[in-house]
Amino acid sequence: MSHAHAHRAHVDRATPDGREVDDGDDRDPAGPASSVEEQVASAVERELAVEQAHVDLVYARLEEATRAAEQVAREGASLYQSDRSSFVREEDGTGLFERDVFAYQAAKRLAELDAETEGLVFGRIDRTDAEIRYIGRIGVRDADYEPLVIDWRAPAAEPFYRATPTHPMNVVRRRVLRCHGERVIGIEDDLLDAQHDAGQLVVLGEGALMAALSRARGHQMRDIVATIQAEQDEAIRAAWQGFTLISGGPGTGKTVVALHRAAYLLYSNRRRFENGGVLVVGPSRVFMNYIERVLPSLGEDAVVLRSIGSVAGDVVPVSGDAIDSAPVAAIKGSLRMATLLRNLAHTPPQHVPQELRLTLKGHVLAVRPAALERIRTDVLAHHKLNSGREPAEKALLSALWRSRPSELDLERDEFEDEIRAHPAFRSFGNAWWPTMSAPTALLRLADPDIAARAAGPALSQTEQELLSASYRGLERHHGPPPWTAADGALLDELVNLLGPVPPEEDQEVSLFLEGGDEVAEVVTTMERLNQPREVDPFATPHDTYAHILVDEAQDVTPMQWRMLRRRGASASWTIVGDPAQSSWPDAGEYERAIAELIGRAPVRRFRMSTNYRSPAEVFELAARVVATQFPTVDIPAAVRSTGIEPELLTVGADRVETESVSIVSSLLGLVEGTVGLIAPPSRQQALARALHAADLPGAARVVVVTPLQAKGLEYDAVLVVAPEEIVAESAGGIRTLYVALTRPTQRLVTLDPVPPSDPGSNGHAAPIPAWRRGLA
Repeated sequence: MSHAHAHRAHVDRATPDGREVDDGDDRDPAGPASSVEEQVASAVERELAVEQAHVDLVYARLEEATRAAEQVAREGASLYQSDRSSFVREEDGTGLFERDVFAYQAAKRLAELDAETEGLVFGRIDRTDAEIRYIGRIGVRDADYEPLVIDWRAPAAEPFYRATPTHPMNVVRRRVLRCHGERVIGIEDDLLDAQHDAGQLVVLGEGALMAALSRARGHQMRDIVATIQAEQDEAIRAAWQGFTLISGGPGTGKTVVALHRAAYLLYSNRRRFENGGVLVVGPSRVFMNYIERVLPSLGEDAVVLRSIGSVAGDVVPVSGDAIDSAPVAAIKGSLRMATLLRNLAHTPPQHVPQELRLTLKGHVLAVRPAALERIRTDVLAHHKLNSGREPAEKALLSALWRSRPSELDLERDEFEDEIRAHPAFRSFGNAWWPTMSAPTALLRLADPDIAARAAGPALSQTEQELLSASYRGLERHHGPPPWTAADGALLDELVNLLGPVPPEEDQEVSLFLEGGDEVAEVVTTMERLNQPREVDPFATPHDTYAHILVDEAQDVTPMQWRMLRRRGASASWTIVGDPAQSSWPDAGEYERAIAELIGRAPVRRFRMSTNYRSPAEVFELAARVVATQFPTVDIPAAVRSTGIEPELLTVGADRVETESVSIVSSLLGLVEGTVGLIAPPSRQQALARALHAADLPGAARVVVVTPLQAKGLEYDAVLVVAPEEIVAESAGGIRTLYVALTRPTQRLVTLDPVPPSDPGSNGHAAPIPAWRRGLA
C-alpha cells in the first residue's frame, strides 16, 4: 500500500462530522486511548453504513433491470409458438426471427445480471473536483441514466488502478469495498493526494491487496478486479493490435491479468471481438476448469476456453487429456514432425495397385507404375489428398486415352464414359486414391516401416521407434483413440495437409434435430436446408478468432504454435509465459516458432515484477533451486512473508504413500483452503488411491496433480512428493520442479524417498537429495 496510507495509520479516528483528529502524544494512555478506539470504531461503522446505503441502491436498481429483462423474455416467447408437429411456413420466418432476437438478447442480459451479484460494487474514488465514482463489475445507471456504478473497464475507472501518490490522477482517496454477497463487510483506503484532503476524508483499513492475498484458496480462480495493481493495469489496457507479450515469474498474476485483458478488449472493442470471437488457451483441462469462472464474473461469457490439447477439437474428435512421456512429447512437438507428416500424407496406402489394367471392347488398356507415380506427384503438387480424387481420375483418363489402340473407334467423351462406368476403373480408384481422415493417417505411424519411410533423416532410428510405439494398439481402441495433448497438433496438421473428408454419396440431411423435445435450440427448416451438401475444398475447416490469448506459452510446442496460427491468421494475440517454467527442452526452436508467428506485426512487452502468491520463505527456496542450473532467470520480488519456512523431509521409499497421507492430513488442519499434492506422473495414481482410501476429513479440499497439471494453479498448502523424480520424468527438468515449488500461498513441504536401508530413512538424517545439493 502507499506510503501516505502508512503515514496516517496512527490517526485512524474521526469526529462525528467525519474529520480526523490527532490528539498528539500527551494523552493519558490509561484513559483517552480507549476513547480513541471507540471513535475509530464509530468512524468505521459510519463509513460502512454510507457505503452499504449506496450498494443497496445499486442492487435495487439491478432487480429492476432483471425484472425488465424477464419481461422482454416473456414477450419474445409469445411471438411465435410451435409444437414441432408441422413444417415451418415461409410466412412464419419473420416471427421466428423476432423470437430468436428477443430470446437471445433477453437471455444474454439475464445471464449478465445473474453473474454480477457477488461483489458487484468493489471500489470508490473521491476526486479533487469532489466527484465520487463507484467502480464495479458492470455499469449500472439509475432511472435518470446517471451512473451508480462505472464498469471497471471504462476509461473513467482507470484512475482506480493507475493512481499513485506520485501521480494521483486527480484522485484524493481510493477505497476498496469488501463485500459478502450484498453486504459491505470491510473498507480499505489509500490517501493519494494529501494536499487536496485537508483532513476531510476518513482513511481506514490495513490494505486491500494484502487482505486479498491472505484469503484461503478454493478450487477455482478468483478475479482480481478489486486489487489490480498499476503495472498489471497497464498490460490489461494495452492496445489490441498485434501482439501483447506478458512475462513474469510465478505468482505475478500473469494469468489473471491476461483474463482481465480479454474482458477489457471485449468491452472496449465489442463489435470486433464478440463477432470475431476470442479464444483462451491454457495448458490443461484442470487449468481451464480453474479459470472458467473468472471471465463470467467480469461480465463476459463470449469467450471460448480450450486446453492446448483440445484446440483441434473443431476439426477432429480430440480432448487431449493424456500426456506423452517426455522423450515422445519432445519428438511430437518438434518442427521436424511437419516434414514427417507431409511425407506421410503423400505416402500411398500399403498394397496399393502398382498398375491400372482393364479391358475395353476386347482391347487391354494399362497405365504403368512410373506413369501412376507421376500422376500422383503432379496432383498432390496442386491439390490436397481428399480433394485430389477427381483430378487424379481425369489424369488417369487422359493417360488411358493416349495409350488406346487406333482400332478402338470411340470419341473422347464416349471413351471416358465407358471407362468411368468400368468396374475395374472404379475399383482401382478406390484402392489407389482413397480418402483418408487425419486420425486414420496418424495411426499409420504405428507401422514401423511407414514411420521410417515418412520420417526419413528427420528422426533418428531410436526416435522413429519411440514415435511408432506410441501409436501401437490405438487402432484397436474402442471409441476414439486416447489422443494426447501433443497429438492434437499433429492431427490438425494432417487435416490441413489432407483436406476435409468428402461426405458419403447420397447422404441425407435430416430436417429434424436429434434428441426431439429435449433439444432447446430454435432451428428453422430453412437453416437445415441451407446446410452445405458438399465440402468446399477451399474453405477453412477450423474455427478462426479475432483475438487469441495463450497462457503458459512457454510450454506450447512449435507444432502447437502452427495449430494456433491457423485459428488466428488475422487475429491479435496476448501471449503469457515465463521461460523459467518451460517444459520444452529446445529454447531455440521455441523462439523461432514465436518469431515466425509474430512476423512484422507490432509487439508490446510487459513484465510482471512482483510475486503476490508465494510467501518470501517459499519463493526464496524455489528461486535458489532453479538458479542452480539457470542463474539468469527472471526472478520476481515476493511481497509477503508468513514466517513459516518450507519443510524438507525424507522418508523410506516403502513408506512414501503412508507418509504423504499423514502430511496431507496435517496440512488440512493448518490451512483453510486447498491442499495440493504434486507428484511425478509415475506416482500420481498410487498417491490418489492412497488418499482416497484414507478418507481424510476435508478430503474435498485436496487435489493430486502432476507438475504440468499444476501449472497456473495455486493452493494454500503444497506437498511436493519425490522432487528428484519430477526432475527426471520431465523434459523441463529442474524448471518443472520450480513450477511445483511455487504453487503454495502459505505452506510448502517436500518429501524425498530414500532407500529403506539407508541410515536416516526414518526422516531424521538422510542423504541430501541431488536437487538440494546446490542450495547451500
